[in-house]
Amino acid sequence: MDATLLDQLETHGELRVAARNQYIKYMGSKASILDWVVEGIDEVYEGGGVCDLFSGSSILSAAIGRQVPVYSNDIQHYSRALAGLYLNSWHAPQTPDAKTLLAEADKLVQQRIELIPESLRYRADSTLAEFTRIDEANRTLIDEHFSHRWHYFLKVYSGTWWSAEQCLWIDAMRQVVERFREHPSFDLMMVCLMHAMAYTSQGTGHYAQYRNAKTASSLRDIMTYRMRDPRPYFERKYNATLDTLPKHAPRLQHQITALDYRERLSTLPPCTVYADPPYCFVHYSRFYHALETLYLYDKPDLQVKGGSIVKGRYREERHQSPFCIGTQVPGAFEDLFRGVTESGSNLVLSYCNTGMISLEELEELANHIFEDHDLQILLSDHRHMTMGRRQDRDREVKECLVLVKRRH
Repeated sequence: MDATLLDQLETHGELRVAARNQYIKYMGSKASILDWVVEGIDEVYEGGGVCDLFSGSSILSAAIGRQVPVYSNDIQHYSRALAGLYLNSWHAPQTPDAKTLLAEADKLVQQRIELIPESLRYRADSTLAEFTRIDEANRTLIDEHFSHRWHYFLKVYSGTWWSAEQCLWIDAMRQVVERFREHPSFDLMMVCLMHAMAYTSQGTGHYAQYRNAKTASSLRDIMTYRMRDPRPYFERKYNATLDTLPKHAPRLQHQITALDYRERLSTLPPCTVYADPPYCFVHYSRFYHALETLYLYDKPDLQVKGGSIVKGRYREERHQSPFCIGTQVPGAFEDLFRGVTESGSNLVLSYCNTGMISLEELEELANHIFEDHDLQILLSDHRHMTMGRRQDRDREVKECLVLVKRRH
């Protein structure tokens, strides 16, 4: 990656495609400032790979993965699928088309459709009282015992973000996708399933808490999603993406890991690290637990509070980021900075003025640890996505890039 990287990416359209072609709704997306981030990486890059330390939706991999080796890392496993799609997927011979995959899933759905009695089926013309009764009946499936393995979404998530019928299809498609785990199209299938889930979910784009219908207006909005068929969303995204994949295996040696950032830094070769840690007190593991469970399909225990399973149906064991805990934030950044120096790497850090630590404190800590480096701080106005469907959908923030480069 040399000084002309940004020009190369713009020439080939990578930045525009990466910013536009997002598969899931993701908080804190850097799509609108992706060119600025890449400019920052350009400033400190000295060869080798680029480590996306908190890769999340992996949009950086989408932008630069055909230009340089990428070490993509995130503690959440679902991010592996997103990074894998951008970095390693290709249109191999015998890659199945969407209709073949959907036909397999539909066959499984038909074998299990009797698990959903008529009393659990939603109707577009339901009254508020009828909808509430059906919704509650869907949620009673959590107490049922199912003999087949691929039932977890039907059991746990019916009547929450999806209907029982939608969950039945999610389970079936996940079973189909598992057959292709060693195939170059596995990540494509997984991500397109995540996409179908996102655009048929009645939530606000994440899975922190599903909404209850309390008014005629909220009923109409929720029912719009309850009645959606996930299959067209899967098919359209799969076909459109398959057409864009290369016809050969990637020439670059990428690495995709799901490690704590400190562990990843401890094994990292000298490179350029891009770090985009969480900014606020809410944990991504709470907002995207359903995606984590989809990817792992490990049927986790659910969090219990006051003797009852919590409404959000979160995983009992889920990652708690030190960047989201006020008392741990300074130490988390110190570990990050020291890990970068010990790996012999340069750093581009994204943060903002509404984060868990002030930009002044962050600059002071960086100056202390990177005393033998050149340090530069850039500021830009940015609208930060909050994923709400109300007035607070996004917020004006000062986005910050901390650029750290070794002195030679």
